[in-house]
Amino acid sequence: MVRRKRSAVGMFLEKMAYKATEATGTSSAFIIALLVVVVWAITGPIFGYSDTWQLVINTGTTIVTFLMVFLIQRTQNKDALAIHLKLNEIVAALDGASNRLIDVEDLTEAEIKVLREHFKKLIELAKKDENLTATHSIEEATTRHGAKYLKEAKAN
Repeated sequence: MVRRKRSAVGMFLEKMAYKATEATGTSSAFIIALLVVVVWAITGPIFGYSDTWQLVINTGTTIVTFLMVFLIQRTQNKDALAIHLKLNEIVAALDGASNRLIDVEDLTEAEIKVLREHFKKLIELAKKDENLTATHSIEEATTRHGAKYLKEAKAN
């Protein structure tokens, strides 16, 4: 496997994003956030529910939300890519699996719709089989389905 050389800044940001993702996904982080809101609510009467008091929580939550959106998106992108690669490996390794599904996530929506229509044929063929797990790809299903009818025709 060839690895690209990454910049020091890129590696630092990746480490920080990983640590932030791990830290914010804990019960402790939730409790801290809850305590901040409780303290803010308790201080309401002290500050007379002023505009500044409201601005503090609004600004704080806006900043945290803004940063978390990017952090969550980064984590989801990385996870999705890893899952796609694992699925591509499985499709590529299985005999009878349709290789047209490798990197299907890179197709346009229109191409995916065309492919979905194509795979509806597999669904129709599978519904005719008593054993729903008997076929694995369109090509294999078509071959098996045709072979069944040839055997039945020869038998009659």
